[in-house]
Amino acid sequence: MISPGPEWPGVFRSGAWPGGFVAMSSETARTGGAAAGDNVSAGITLVLISVVVFGIQDAFSKLLVQDYSPFQIAMMRYWGFAAFSLYLVVRKGPLRQAFASRAPLWQILRGVLLVADIWLFALALKTVPLAELQAISLVYPLLVTLFAIPLLGEKVGPFRLGAVVVGFLGAMIIVRPGGLPLDMGVVYAIASCSFYAIYIVLTRKVGKLDSTATSMAYTGVVGLVMTTAVGVFHWAPMDGRGLAMVAVVMITTCAAHGLMIKALSLAPASVLQPFSYFSLPWAIFLSYVIFSHLIDPVSLIGAAVIAAAGLVVMARERLRGSVSAGAETPLPGKE
Repeated sequence: MISPGPEWPGVFRSGAWPGGFVAMSSETARTGGAAAGDNVSAGITLVLISVVVFGIQDAFSKLLVQDYSPFQIAMMRYWGFAAFSLYLVVRKGPLRQAFASRAPLWQILRGVLLVADIWLFALALKTVPLAELQAISLVYPLLVTLFAIPLLGEKVGPFRLGAVVVGFLGAMIIVRPGGLPLDMGVVYAIASCSFYAIYIVLTRKVGKLDSTATSMAYTGVVGLVMTTAVGVFHWAPMDGRGLAMVAVVMITTCAAHGLMIKALSLAPASVLQPFSYFSLPWAIFLSYVIFSHLIDPVSLIGAAVIAAAGLVVMARERLRGSVSAGAETPLPGKE
């Protein structure tokens, strides 16, 4: 269910494709808890299925970028995503109306940031193993916390700042000397997370000004134009196998986002978010089965540190939201 709303959480991420265009109600955003009519168990099931589908998409994308330019693959993936997002927009009303933004420059910048994220993730896929790349990607919720300070003026106390530091330490464990090779793939992966985190923060910012349909329309069109303008210069003829894999990527993109949309219509994002961490063990499994690569134990510890930091912040924020909604009084002490 897509609807305009003041809260627009970009809480799910896989393969650098946005879950942030999915809206949730202002009441759910405020309380962080289940509302009347929610079906939490069904929502959780759909999230887990969508994570599986996203992982398949990432695996096929990694296979594709070994033989074709990441810019070509990003362009073709975006064709599918743009068609899907614009389809959802026109279901709500005229497309021209959706482009009536109160913050067009912010909306365009969001689109540019998301494209940069997609390009960087595609470049990272060439050299970084799927499991390690997914592990590094887990740091983006913590980056959202960090970037919200200057961009949204949010006050972040020592608790959340400490969690951000711990998360970065986990990332450093993964790329430690003797861990991942410190090539440009790792740099691309970290930069991808950073761009996506800023995109999410700006999504929150424009969510107070524009409808979800408007944000989706700008994301789809800006990305379609940018990726195509660059991708055509990297085009190479594709054989039947390549075209079939691109088709799988497009289908899984739309299917996974459709499942996520339905999940968020059934249960609050704050309830569903922790289950998105299933993406890590799934990525480890796919990396071993498809690419014969098994994540090393130390890198796995680093991933666990990142996930733990993110989950602790989520639990803290949910508790604060529940207390605020029930008693309208702040928790004692600082964050």
